[in-house]
Amino acid sequence: MIDIPLLLTFIAAASILTITPGVDTAIVLRAATVDGRRQAVAASVGISLGCLVWGAAVSLGLGALLQASEMAYTIVKCAGAAYLVWLGAKLLLKPRSMLDSKAVKEHSSNNGDAFWRGFLANLLNPKVGVFYVTFLPQFVPAGASVASYSFLLAFLHVMLTLLWFSILIAATVPLSSFLRQPSAVKTLDRLTGGILVAFGVKLATSSAPRE
Repeated sequence: MIDIPLLLTFIAAASILTITPGVDTAIVLRAATVDGRRQAVAASVGISLGCLVWGAAVSLGLGALLQASEMAYTIVKCAGAAYLVWLGAKLLLKPRSMLDSKAVKEHSSNNGDAFWRGFLANLLNPKVGVFYVTFLPQFVPAGASVASYSFLLAFLHVMLTLLWFSILIAATVPLSSFLRQPSAVKTLDRLTGGILVAFGVKLATSSAPRE
């Protein structure tokens, strides 16, 4: 069962979150400007595959947990809502003025293949799993399988990520210049922060989805 308005809301929110500059964007930008477009594409695929692995793992565990009991759902819901509000408040109150240069160096200093650089950057980052656990449940419609629908949403997020990276690689010079501007980073951080707070509140007031 697919709730079209809810799905479109997810796509809109996930799109804004996807284009917000972070370590993944920095890895792709670095690969595109230094190593060439082919390496940038490889890094993009690696990043996306890492996200998809987390999406599959979270969906299976999330589905089993949320359908186990009302109490389990309430615990995850409250923890997730608090996490989203906290994360969003940080971005609203203290937006960045530039990309994290330290994080960029950590993931770009390795001379290994760009694919593995991007893949491991996400696979070894538990924050991706935490984000999926807190973000996906509020977009699962009543009557849908939590596990399968959560994976569908994770898959859509990965597709949006690949689309964004394709645009980024195709227009490396103008977009990279824009994303490095302090005003652009601050604006996107504040926009993302507002979205996270709003969905944290929405998650806190949501009811448990059932098959």
